Amino acid sequence: MYIILVYDIEVARVAKVCKYLRQHLNWVQNSVFEGQLTKAQLARVKSGLASLTDPEKDSVILYQLRDARWVDKEVMGLDKNPATNLL
Repeated sequence: MYIILVYDIEVARVAKVCKYLRQHLNWVQNSVFEGQLTKAQLARVKSGLASLTDPEKDSVILYQLRDARWVDKEVMGLDKNPATNLL
């Protein structure tokens, strides 16, 4: 499945969360990641995020799509990671 993940994390934890997510997804821009994951990989990412974030102070939103084909991505302005392509 194709995942778009956005987050709002307190400054004290944001570097660790970003580093962790870069191991699993493609960085798109500040606080936004996307990429293809299996159900098992998604479960692993969620588990890792649960251990790195504080649910009382942090927010993570996951959008799950069956396939990247169903995403129509348009970048307005600076494309911070042009190497990330949806096919």
